[in-house]
Amino acid sequence: MESSLNARFKTKLHLGTILLLSLFLCNTSFARKLPQFEIHTLNTSASFRAISVVDDSVVWLGGSKGTVCLSTNGGVNWKILTVKGFETADFRSLYAFDSLHAVVANAGSPAVILITKDAGQTWKEVYRNADTAAFFDGIDFWNNKKGVIYGDPIRGRLLMLETIDGGNYWLPVLAPVIPKLPNGEASFAASCSNVHCLPNGGFVIATGGVGSHLMFTKSRCTSFDTISTPMNHTSSTTGVFSFTVDKHGNGILVGGDYKNDTSTINHNFICRKWGKRWIKPIKPTRGYRECVIQLKGKRYLAIGPNGADYSANGGMNWQAASDIKGLHTVRKARKGKLVVAAGQKGIIAIVK
Repeated sequence: MESSLNARFKTKLHLGTILLLSLFLCNTSFARKLPQFEIHTLNTSASFRAISVVDDSVVWLGGSKGTVCLSTNGGVNWKILTVKGFETADFRSLYAFDSLHAVVANAGSPAVILITKDAGQTWKEVYRNADTAAFFDGIDFWNNKKGVIYGDPIRGRLLMLETIDGGNYWLPVLAPVIPKLPNGEASFAASCSNVHCLPNGGFVIATGGVGSHLMFTKSRCTSFDTISTPMNHTSSTTGVFSFTVDKHGNGILVGGDYKNDTSTINHNFICRKWGKRWIKPIKPTRGYRECVIQLKGKRYLAIGPNGADYSANGGMNWQAASDIKGLHTVRKARKGKLVVAAGQKGIIAIVK
């Protein structure tokens, strides 16, 4: 009897050990899958809210104090440039085609678009809008020729321009096509990620403030649809600050209140079929987030001034990825695996 009890006890102990070991290995394996942040600080006091990661080698940054940075070896070394004549500009919109050719635009009036074709050695002004309300918020391209840039409303309608020659010439989108916004609703230039071109030729813009909407066109500016989002829009500091979306209207929205970055009031949602269904995450991000990207499949990364969060299941559950402070924007290479984040006072992170 005693030996039988001992045998049973030993069996249970053995099974318990196996279970604990399995849980440990599972957790360890899961932890290893969390993104790792390799932090660097560039030799500049500029802050960055615009980034374009072309491939696993070429990365461009746009920042304050007229600063543009270029890396051609995956973020290891950087060339730090100040655009002559624009030393006080805040470049929050940027799109790069390769190591030589990039387009940048400043946030603020006069709203100016510049282009370089020699890796930032010289810049050409290709557009200027002196309206006091002009303020560029974001830029994106479908390919090396066709792109769109947009900004805050002027007389109730978003400033919106198109190019069909790689950014050399910009043509205003006709105002009647653009939906009118109420006073107090605009868009945020926090991370140059509130506009996305879609594979089918359309594009999407997100707004915030006293209203929070997704505005999208499926046929390049011939007409727009506008859908309300459930994101917090109780003041001028709230709304959608970044989103991902596919051609079917499925994606993830992040944002919140930039004056209260720990608030989790309606700051993070999953969108299905252009707003026909909104899903609140079971475990949302830990607060205000300025940028979200899809890493691969159902894996997403969201960052903000107080940290970064990671989801492995399509945005339903988020967990802490890093407590690094001051990051504003992040991108994954359009061709490749490189992921780079950037933020205040020259801080950057290579995300692995």
